[in-house]
Amino acid sequence: MTPLSASDQALIAALRMNARMSITELAQVAGLSRTTTRTRLDALVAEGRIRRFTIETDVDVEGEVKAITLVELQGKMSRTVIRTLTRIPEVSTVYATNGSWDLVVEIKTDSLVNFDRVLREIREVPGVLNSESCLLLAHVTS
Repeated sequence: MTPLSASDQALIAALRMNARMSITELAQVAGLSRTTTRTRLDALVAEGRIRRFTIETDVDVEGEVKAITLVELQGKMSRTVIRTLTRIPEVSTVYATNGSWDLVVEIKTDSLVNFDRVLREIREVPGVLNSESCLLLAHVTS
């Protein structure tokens, strides 16, 4: 994959601050024209560099089950496993990591029953040797 241009980096940085900005606001923050902003944004989405636009809130969604699952992989299966995991709708993010575990997987479901189903699905992926999950109970602030 080619490195991001300075314009693309500026767009992504602006979107990280506020993914709900209008094209006009985004262009202003990134220091680009509206036309360039729309063209580059469409290209970043088409290339898969921007996968989704999302929001963060200061409140938890009532009834949502969130967890972190640590995954150990077998040998050279990482790309195949990652592709399979990202196709599971309840998997929100997959991170590569170091140490005893190869991947950290964020899971969001609407119930413990569905969480259990997702865990089984992850454990059945060829190339997954082991996993350990931690349910996220409450957001802690200082």
